[in-house]
Order: sequence, then structure tokens, then C-alpha cells
Amino acid sequence: MQAIKLADGIHWVGANVHTEDLFEGIWPIPEGVALNAYTVQGDKTAVIELVREWGGAAMTFMKGLKALDIEPEDVDYIILNHLEPDHTGFTYMFRSIAPNATIVTTEKGEALVDGFYGITENVHTVATGDSLDLGQGKLLHFTEIPNVHWPETMVTYEEDSGILFSSDAFGSYGIHKGSIFDDEQPEAIKSYWEDQMLRYYANIVATFSSNVLSAIDKLSGVDIKMIAPSHGLIWRGSPGTVVKKYVRYANYSKELQEPEITIIWGSMYGNTETMLNAIIKGASEYDIPIHVHQVPNEDASFILRDVFKSAGLIIGCPTYEYGMFPPMKYVMELLKEKLMRFKKVGFFGSYGWSGGAKRDFDEISDRMKWDIEEPLLFKGYPSKEEVSKGEELGRSIAEKVKEIPSKIEGEDY
Repeated sequence: MQAIKLADGIHWVGANVHTEDLFEGIWPIPEGVALNAYTVQGDKTAVIELVREWGGAAMTFMKGLKALDIEPEDVDYIILNHLEPDHTGFTYMFRSIAPNATIVTTEKGEALVDGFYGITENVHTVATGDSLDLGQGKLLHFTEIPNVHWPETMVTYEEDSGILFSSDAFGSYGIHKGSIFDDEQPEAIKSYWEDQMLRYYANIVATFSSNVLSAIDKLSGVDIKMIAPSHGLIWRGSPGTVVKKYVRYANYSKELQEPEITIIWGSMYGNTETMLNAIIKGASEYDIPIHVHQVPNEDASFILRDVFKSAGLIIGCPTYEYGMFPPMKYVMELLKEKLMRFKKVGFFGSYGWSGGAKRDFDEISDRMKWDIEEPLLFKGYPSKEEVSKGEELGRSIAEKVKEIPSKIEGEDY
């Protein structure tokens, strides 16, 4: 998979990366990630996005150019929609072997090209409404979409083919399995891509959901026939599908979530775990999905995926010394950072002498616009009466969540 045609004169020259490294140094990618890069050839040649020297991606990218008989010195433009190093880590090296290439980016991108790579010569800035004519009918239009998810981000639209090169917008984790296109994916792995996309959004994009909706609105008048993001599938058969998915995900940051419950729990000696079982028993009386995650055993990346979409959230952990169980506090801080608000929430936990976990919970939750049930705190091992209250807490959250519609009104998924 070295060079794949998207349209006449337009090709994918990206790479699948299999690695045990963490994405952004934080998020596990056990299924890998695709680094998508593209070429557009008219009288002049443009490369849209690069790759990072990561898992052989730079070599694969160069092989893709070679398969198209493109020598580095023949590249006229390097279009950098987004300056995060997973897209641009190869910039300094590639520019050294493609000295004739003009880097095209936004004004804020220009500062980052200098900051990351020390490149100040032959950098051309563009803004919304600007265009670049490559000849032979290949005309590139640029639109800034700030904070999706960095402030310098833009998208590039090729007019003749109707392809939108969307940077991180509409992207996902995961590698291409057999084909890069959505309309060539077997039915059996569509759930794989749904999971990869939702986790990617929850980890990377969730904080900027309002900006995502603004960007989609800004692009609503563009005749998009294909969406080519920097990660994940190229949406050739049904580009509207991925737009609707991103609208849905962005609305999870509002009060438009799924009628599901995510339970996050941690226990030092089994006391909090005993109450967990009671809460699950109560919530299970209602026919709604329940996702259960234990900290620190499960990575926060997967926890965020389920919390993000769930209208119900129940958090259980003991007090550790004078505060919240540290692995849970880390997850709570991420929930705050990623703006996972507007949920029906329960909190429970065991304590010995101080009960400080609730204080930390209150400090974080005060900013989250959560509808919080009366916290269930117990000293040491829960009594039978307290266990009964745990079952009732599970029922109460589940009852509220079950009333929530399963789809955003007016949307077809």
C-alpha cells in the first residue's frame, strides 16, 4: 500500500503505524494508527500533510512518492493543515531534500513551523477564502477551522474532485485493513471503526466540540464528495456519514448523550468493590447498557470513550490518606479537561478516618454541570442497610437515564 488513487492526479501516500508508543504520549493505540498524507498533481505538485518518522512511516511515505515518479525536488508545495508533529515530524528532513517546496499554512501555523522546525524561508501563509491553482484544473481552497483541535488548523478543498482534506477533523485511531476507503470495508469491521473513531474523538477532540460544530457549519455550503482526514478511513462512499457521526459526538458535550451508564471504580481492600456490586445490581434492573471500568487497571483512554457518550456516570472509590484515591483523581481531572458535562451522576466510597474523597469529588464536579445524587459514603465495610442504599442509587441513576432518547432528534445515523 504505497500510493492509492483517490481521483485523477490525487493519491494517498500515507502509512499504517503499528507501535507500542502512546499517541500524544498519553493514549494507547493497540490497533495502531494511520498517518494519511496525500499528493495533488497538476502542472505543479502539492503534498498535503506529511508524516512523522515513526514506525517506518517516513520511509513508507517516500516509497509512495517514488511509486508516483515524484522526486522530492519536484514538489512545489507542502500544505500543512495542522502542525502537530504526528503530521509534520518529517517536515525538517523532507524540506532538506525538497528545497524548492513552498510550505503553505496559516499565519498561526507559520509561527509553529518556525518554533518546531526552525524554518522561516519560503513559507506562504493563507487564510479562509484563499486558493492555490496547481494547473490542469487542480484548484485548492483553504478554510481555517481554529481549535479543531489546535488554533492554527485549516482544511484544504480540491474543487475539481470535491475532496476535502480535513486534517484531524473526521479522523480516528486504527490502521487500514485491506482498504483505505469506507465503501470497501466489510460489514464485520464497521464496529471496529466506530469504536476507534469514538475513542479518538473522546481522547483528542472532545474539549473542542463547540469548535467542531462551528467548523461543520462553516463548511456546510461546500460540495464535498470525499473526506480525506489525517487519520483513519477516507470517506469516499458516504462522506455525510462521518460528518453526522462527528455532529453526534460533538453533541455529547451538551445534554445529548446516549441512555447508557458508565461506572468507574477503584478499591484498595474490597470494601468499595462490595458496594459496586450492589449498585450494578440495582442499575441492571433497567434495560440499558452499563459499562464498568476499574482504575488503575484500565487505561483512561477507554474510560473516556464510554463516559463521553453515556448520560449516566457513577464513580466509586475510597479515600486515600486525606483525599481521593489517586488513580480516580487522575481520571476525574481528565473528565473535567475533556468537558464531559451534563450527566446524571452518583458517587460512593469507603473511608477510614477522614472521608476526603468526597471533598476532591466536589471540587472537580462543581464545574461539570452534573445532576448529582446524594453521595453514598460508608465507614469501612458497608452494612446491609448501606448495601440496600447502593442498590437504590443504581436504580435511581438508571431510571433517569432510561428516559433519555437514544438519538439526537432529527438526525439519521
